[in-house]
This record gives sequence, structure tokens and C-alpha cells, in this order.
Amino acid sequence: MAEQREEMAEHQHSLQASSFPASISSDSSPATVATAFTPLPSETFCRSCGGPTTDAASISLPPQWSDSSPPPAYRPIRAPAVNAPTNTNAIVLASVPRPLPVPVAEPPFHFEVPSKRIFSSDDIQRFHASAAGRHFLGFVAALSDSVRGRKIHDPVLPLSPALSSLLSLIETLDKWIEEIPPLPHSSRYGNPAYRSWHDKLSNEGISLILPLLISDELRPAADELLPYLLDSFGNASRIDYGTGHETNFAAFLYCLARLGLIKEEDCPALVTRVFVAYLNLMRRLQTMYCLEPAGSHGVWGLDDYHFLPFIFGSAQLIDHKYMKPRSIHNPDILDNFSNEYMYLACVAFVRKVKKGAFGEHSPMLDDISGVPTWTKVNSGLLKMYKAEVLEKVPIMQHFLFGSLIKWE
Repeated sequence: MAEQREEMAEHQHSLQASSFPASISSDSSPATVATAFTPLPSETFCRSCGGPTTDAASISLPPQWSDSSPPPAYRPIRAPAVNAPTNTNAIVLASVPRPLPVPVAEPPFHFEVPSKRIFSSDDIQRFHASAAGRHFLGFVAALSDSVRGRKIHDPVLPLSPALSSLLSLIETLDKWIEEIPPLPHSSRYGNPAYRSWHDKLSNEGISLILPLLISDELRPAADELLPYLLDSFGNASRIDYGTGHETNFAAFLYCLARLGLIKEEDCPALVTRVFVAYLNLMRRLQTMYCLEPAGSHGVWGLDDYHFLPFIFGSAQLIDHKYMKPRSIHNPDILDNFSNEYMYLACVAFVRKVKKGAFGEHSPMLDDISGVPTWTKVNSGLLKMYKAEVLEKVPIMQHFLFGSLIKWE
């Protein structure tokens, strides 16, 4: 047995010796031995079988970032865009606009063709510090407050002559769309047929306004009211529409209230009848003539075109027993109740015209759906309207001032 063990040891020793390179001798230095056993940089071996794998260069670590080659600045999908609202803190800390009665103008009247007066941020501050600025924003807040908890088809007081004339005016403008069909065009926005529609409005605008002015004393106001009406439906040269045009329609209604033609008790019907009809007309104009969004915030806006229906619509839903802000994610609720609540109708329209995940194409609306109550939604939208529409020079530089909305 001892002889067999000695033979096996000698055999193993001979195998190990034969595996050494011939260049290594028994008197080789440790450095020489280490060099001989160091694998070539280009060789890699499998941990399991010990066989060669791929070239080491192909799996080498990437170079370190340096000042001359910094890492790319990755931005998540929901990162704020360039035109996203930037004064969020100011909006949160601002006071909620309160409803104010409209001061009725008294004779003698001195009507004038309104003109633009806002050219800088200082002019914006001057407007909001004036009585006209405070009362105009208070008028918007009063309209919102008047439809609190009301559905669109809830009963209202009998329509006044002014409201009936407004509905007739909007109905006439709607019929013109059928008379002036869109023209064939290849671009995404701006069907040139809209210019024909707007030209017809310019030519017949006075005749549309005169039925609103029930006394001879008020008829000269038509020249002052006409520019507000013309700017309420978009811009003919750019073929676009935005919140500035919507604000001009609110200013048109405010001027009628200043003339005493719209009274406080008319406000619920003014929103649920007249403004809803105006919104439906604008949706038709936007889709039929492919109006381009004017001054849109892109995905960081509530809507490409409108703001006020979100304010009025959120007021409608205040204290609703079942529907909460998060209910906008329920398709059944949108299908069944969008005909009664403007906020839901606007969300349904956004979902219809925009594709993809709702949180990606409408992150602002998605974020608002996380607010616990409609009261907070409504107050936040009122503050946001003041900050993002009425305090923006690119929008308000087109606002008009005359004898009914005075520049003070």
C-alpha cells in the first residue's frame, strides 16, 4: 500500500510539472512565476466551466463621467414644462376671489370704442388695483357662486329679455357654421373657412347686439360692445382661440350687467343656459374649423381652450353626495352626468380629443382629482384663473377698456 501511494504521488507530481510552461524553472523568481500565471487582458473565463468567453473589451465598464463629458440630464415625463405654471406658491397663498355685485352705470352715458391699455406687468397690477379689475373678477366669482350645487337642467327663473336675446344670438352664430362649411386643407390647424365665418360676424355684429339694447338711450352702446363680441370667438387672422377670447366673452356679459340688462337673479340662468350654449358653440367652432389653441400651456393647462367652465363646473359639484374630484376617472360617471355638469363635460371632451394615459396628457387635471373636496377645487381654480389668465401680459394685452370697463 505504501508503494502504491508513492507511485500515485509521483504520477501527480509529473502531471503538475508537465502543465507548467517550459520557460519556468525551479529557480525562477516569484515575479516571473506571477507573470506567467497572469491571464492576458483580452481573455475572460466562465466561472462554471473555466472555458474562454467573449472579449474583455466588449464587457468592459463604461468610462467615468467628466466635466468635458457630463451625464445626460434625464427628465421624467411629469417634469414641469417650460410654460408650466411657475408661481404655484403665490397661487396657494393668494386669497380666494369673492363674489361682488356689479355696479350699474348711470346716465349720462359716454360710450366709446374700447381700446387696449395693458402692455406690461405694471399695467396688470394697476388693473387689479382698480375698481374695474376687482369688480370684473368679483363678477366671475359671483357667476360661479350662483350655480353652486345646481345642475345644468335645473329649473331657473323665467329668462329676461337680455338672456333670451343672447341665446338667439348664439343660435344664429351656430347656424352660420352650417352655411359656411370647412374648406379642404392639409394643415392640422386653421381651416380658412373660419375667416369667412368671422367676417360674417364682423359685418352683422351690430344687428346682433341691438336686440339686447332695449332702450334708445342704450343703443349707442353697440359700438362699445361690438369689439368685445368680435373677440369672444377667436382671432380671424391667426385662426385660433384661447382663454383670452373666453375672457372677452365674460367681459361682454359684464358690460351688459353694467348697463343693468343682466341682474343678479339672472346669474344662474346666465351660466347654465347662456354660457353653456356659448361653450357648445365654441366646441363646434374648434372642431369644425380646427382652431389652434392660443397661448396654451400644453399638457400643463386645464384645457387647450377654456378655463371658466372648470370654475363653474366645480361649483356645480360642491357638496355633491356621491361624486368627488376623483370621480373624473370613472368612465360611467362621465358618460351619464357630463350633460348636467360642465366640469365632467370638459373632462369628457379632453379624453375624447387626446390620446394616451390621462395623467400624461392632462397632468393638471389628474393632480386636481386628488383634491379631497369640490370646494377646494373651486377656490383653487378661481385663484388660478386670476394668476394664470388675468395676470398674464400675453393674454391681457388684448383686453379692452372703454366707458363700461374703465382704465383707471
